[in-house]
Amino acid sequence: MAKKDYYEILNIKKNASQAEVKSAYRKKALQYHPDKNPGDPTAEEKFKEAAEAYEILSNEQKRARYDQYGHAGVEGAASGFGGGGMTMEDIFSHFGDIFGGGFGGFGGFSGGRRSQRVNKGSNLRVKVKLSLKDIAHGVEKKIKVNKYVACQACDGSGAKNGSAFSDCSTCHGTGQVTRISNTFLGQMQSTSTCPSCGGEGKIITSKCTSCYGEGIIKDTELVKLSIPAGVAEGMQMSVTGKGNAARRGGINGDLLVLIEEEKHPELVRDGNDLIYYLYLSFPDAALGVPVEIPTIDGKVKIKVEPGTQPGKILRLRGKGLPDINGYGKGDLLVNISVWVPKNLSREESQTISKLRDSDNFTPNPNREDKSFFERMKSYFE
Repeated sequence: MAKKDYYEILNIKKNASQAEVKSAYRKKALQYHPDKNPGDPTAEEKFKEAAEAYEILSNEQKRARYDQYGHAGVEGAASGFGGGGMTMEDIFSHFGDIFGGGFGGFGGFSGGRRSQRVNKGSNLRVKVKLSLKDIAHGVEKKIKVNKYVACQACDGSGAKNGSAFSDCSTCHGTGQVTRISNTFLGQMQSTSTCPSCGGEGKIITSKCTSCYGEGIIKDTELVKLSIPAGVAEGMQMSVTGKGNAARRGGINGDLLVLIEEEKHPELVRDGNDLIYYLYLSFPDAALGVPVEIPTIDGKVKIKVEPGTQPGKILRLRGKGLPDINGYGKGDLLVNISVWVPKNLSREESQTISKLRDSDNFTPNPNREDKSFFERMKSYFE
């Protein structure tokens, strides 16, 4: 596959000045920086392409060869970037000054001295079961979470006396080690996490006997959750800082709460609407009847009109669930079904036979018979 034009990659003209080249590269590098696009291979590839383009166009001699002969004129001069021969840390080592002090590089590297590593605790995931009533009104719950917490004996430092530390002799307190290597571009400086202190820049001289120098111990914590109204099955909310504590101080992880809905004995959820299946006998559907309908907050009475057909849906507005974003409430939909008995007595069969022979029971939706309901009553009285 043919390589992209370097000027096109940086979105600049061929007569762009060195200041414009540098500015264009910085803009692209910040846009596709790995820290801004974690786990995005496309962004990482564009980041490397921009680095390769800048490496050529920022050098007057290489740029002149590229302008005259194209990619063939600089073959091998930047192959380490596009071909993956160089690591991200090599790119930041070579072009760290482009980012300045205000933007960290890959893995915390910047143009200047790297800050010491800050530990971060891992996230935890828990499941919380909610009833439809909990979901309708929102709820506060207290749950016990088994997790790593800061050691009380050493205040999470890992040191026996809270101050038994010394600078790492390998990195001299910087948390990183630097190496110089010879490449086709000349001598390149790269950095990596100090293997002796793990990037912390300090070594514990006397470990805490409770946590053995880790600064954390396994324990149970009571966590209070405020769950808003309108959540749904599968939604996830995050409680900042309530995950595992970080080793020897640092930033706690988060608690990820996965919502599970408990099945309601009578109501079925459909988005923000609720569905209730109402089964009526044939006489009740034909003559009409008052019925009680369950809702989240108790029962309500409604009147089923005479002649109600199977499949008809009655809508009780505002009796559903609230929208989590505050856009009103759903409805309660009452789905009418007519129950047809399977086993009839002789007397019941004879009564049904009389009804079947009547013209009033021949399906005809266009007919309006004022005396129909009066006759129906006489059959069932």
